Amino acid sequence: MDASAPSQFVSHRPGAVSTFFVYKAGVFAAGFWGWLAVLVVRGDPISGWHMVATAGAITTTLVGLVLGARHALQRDAAARHEQVMRTLVEMSWYEFAQAAKGGDADADVITLPQESRPRPRR
Repeated sequence: MDASAPSQFVSHRPGAVSTFFVYKAGVFAAGFWGWLAVLVVRGDPISGWHMVATAGAITTTLVGLVLGARHALQRDAAARHEQVMRTLVEMSWYEFAQAAKGGDADADVITLPQESRPRPRR
């Protein structure tokens, strides 16, 4: 293990790529809204550039909102999955500890009948 790594276990959270795209959509939306504001403040007559800036601002804002909602759902699902896995590990360790303390170790084991015929030799 790397000496510079933190001693605390950091769980994996899916969605790092989604975070990048949410921020990227936000930057593009801010750029388009800024461009639209500059075009409006300059007072030029409405042209095709106004439409491009408006369409870009609306589109990137909506994409950012959709990606942000998706990212939030991914993080919630990852947190729930992590909690379920921790619970399963704790339950299995509890069962292991009970068996080690002298509990009936074979209580949950299903015994299968042994094969009675000899195996053919090759």
